Parts: sequence; structure tokens; C-alpha cells
Amino acid sequence: MSIDLVIRQLSEETLEDFFAFFESVEFKEHPHWSVCYCYSFHFTGPAAQWNRENNRSAVRRLVSLNQMKGYLAYHQGTPVGWCNVNNRLNYQRLVKLHELMEPQNNRTCSIVCFLVHPGYRRRGVSGKLLDQIIQDYRSLDIDWIEAYPGKGVRTCEGLYKGPLDLYLRYGFEIAAEQEDHYVVRKCMRKGL
Repeated sequence: MSIDLVIRQLSEETLEDFFAFFESVEFKEHPHWSVCYCYSFHFTGPAAQWNRENNRSAVRRLVSLNQMKGYLAYHQGTPVGWCNVNNRLNYQRLVKLHELMEPQNNRTCSIVCFLVHPGYRRRGVSGKLLDQIIQDYRSLDIDWIEAYPGKGVRTCEGLYKGPLDLYLRYGFEIAAEQEDHYVVRKCMRKGL
């Protein structure tokens, strides 16, 4: 059952809502994620620097520099969903650890995380976030939107990169297959 949602970009104005979403929802369901704040794809430092305070501060800095991007889904003024999407080259860990097609292409954006409040799953939140991303990124100088859904994953925790069937419904195609995930891509410009 679909619900009315408002989708807003992550910005300094929505940052406190972002923190509230993670601290009130996701930390309770997945306590081992309590330090992440969706910073993991930006982080390449030593394990000793990976902690809640450092990551929260780093996210605040990246948002102020417009280097961390994404979208929040709100239902009746409360954030109930999140998607981390950005130019692929802004994700240091992604560039460093994954075998990417055309790794120097700066005209590809990546979706690296989808999180939906447990009470709002299977209600169209991810689809509405993806709709907004596609709409907004069409107007940018982007050739592709790319994502990395896991293979054979059926748990909510394991689906944090988004489910394969969601991407296929929105016109993404499987571009590569890795041992534990797919690379799916959606062309954003005619003639490619």
C-alpha cells in the first residue's frame, strides 16, 4: 500500500532530520551500524578512526561541502527512508575496492544505500526515492545511474543497497555480475 511522501535532498537544512532518522530508527534495528551514518563508502581510513563521533562529524563536514548527497523520504513530517546517491568518484571506498566499469568516468552516479523504517517497508518508499533520483539526475550532466544490489539476498539488512527487482522495474539493466553482487545501470542520455 503506497503512502503520501515528501522527498527532500540531504542538505544542511535536512541534516538534523538525517541524524534523527539514523539515531531513532536504524540504530535500534541494526546496532552494529550505529557508527555508520551512511559514511562507509566515503571512508578509507584506519579502523581506529571509525567511530560514531568521527563519522557524524565527517558527515556534517561533507554535507556542508556538498560532497555527501542523498534523499530523505518524509511521511507526515517524519523521515522514514533514505537513499545515498552521488557521483561515483565521490565514494572513495567504492572507487578503491570495487571493480568498476570505466572507473574514471565522472558522468556516472552511484546508489550505495537504501534504508527504510521497518514500519514503512513494502509501502513504496524505495520506489518514490528512486523516482525522485531519476527525475533529478536527468537534468544533470550524468550519463548513467549505477547500483550494486546483492545476489541472493532476502533479508532487510542485506538489501541495504536496494533489491535487484526494484532496479529492474525502473529500467536498470544488469551490466556486470560480480561474486556477491550485480552492477546495474540506467542510461540517462539518449544515444549511449
